Amino acid sequence: MKIVLKEITVRELTDGFADNAEQGVVAYGGKLDIRPPYQREFIYKDKQRNAVIDSVRKDFPLNVMYWAVLDDGRYEVIDGQQRTLSICQYVNGDYSIDGLAFHNLQDDQQNQILDYECMVYFCSGSDSEKLDWFRTINIAGEEHTDQELRNAVYAGPWTADAKRYFSKTGCAAYGLASDYVRGSPIRQEYLETAIEWHAGTGGKTIEEYMSKHQHDKNATPLWQYFQRVIAWVKATFPEYRKEMKGVGWGPLYNQFKDEEFDTDKLEKRIAKLMMDEDVEKKSGIYPYVLDGDERHLNIRAFSPNMKREAYEKQKGKCKKCGKKFDIDDMEGDHIKPWHEGGKTDAKNCQMLCKDCNRRKSGN
Repeated sequence: MKIVLKEITVRELTDGFADNAEQGVVAYGGKLDIRPPYQREFIYKDKQRNAVIDSVRKDFPLNVMYWAVLDDGRYEVIDGQQRTLSICQYVNGDYSIDGLAFHNLQDDQQNQILDYECMVYFCSGSDSEKLDWFRTINIAGEEHTDQELRNAVYAGPWTADAKRYFSKTGCAAYGLASDYVRGSPIRQEYLETAIEWHAGTGGKTIEEYMSKHQHDKNATPLWQYFQRVIAWVKATFPEYRKEMKGVGWGPLYNQFKDEEFDTDKLEKRIAKLMMDEDVEKKSGIYPYVLDGDERHLNIRAFSPNMKREAYEKQKGKCKKCGKKFDIDDMEGDHIKPWHEGGKTDAKNCQMLCKDCNRRKSGN
């Protein structure tokens, strides 16, 4: 590994800047690839972008950038993509600050920006070393999400094609599923969700899945799977509620896609559960009506007052084993189980020792 520090002026950096969308973004006389496959999308908000230009105009130092030196004499940005794009886009006239674009500035102000010197480490080494630097630099800075780092590690044609479906602002996945999936496409959360769901069909982790498909020509099977999941959700639960956003739909599709459901009956159960004040996690209703696991619902617990009243009535004795315990060693229990219509109120509360309650819950 060889690292050399150089000073690059904004004039040199922005020379030949061109944003060709999916075909890449270049600068530095066309020799610098600003968005190599392992880099993420531009995520800076206006405040951050403007702060970069403010630093340049005040001659304040920006953090050092890292470029990888390629065998053919070109370069790739390892670290500093967001700052580089902020500078290039401003000089290119893509945005203004306080109503002033670069071309609105006086000549001396423009030259001050163009003569500003950025500190750049030129890094020569193998591809694996390059990715190691990328991970180390960005992990230390806590700037990248887990999926952005995975995209760097498993860069290749499959990842590039997957990002086309899942990783752009206004991408196809967002247009299809924004009512059902949480997260931001440009922070790779849609792609992470889709891979996690699809990988689950084969019992694999996201890393195992990406490693297997890294050199596939395209990500069409993942995109088709994602479309099938969302279509199944819309068909099975045609009445949309905001609580449906963020449900783990992929695992439910994987488990229940071949079963037939009476959607009218499902909807009646869902509507009833939505009105049940004991159900604290309303989004858990959707997996619950499919697999019957009450843990999805986070059933409301008995209050300290309810438990104290029951404890005093029982004179501190467990209703099951009859032994006496301190209240802190006992737990509130539904006399009539919640799934049989029992409510979480004082009338339906009894105190059991922890062992008896655990055995009852396990039956």
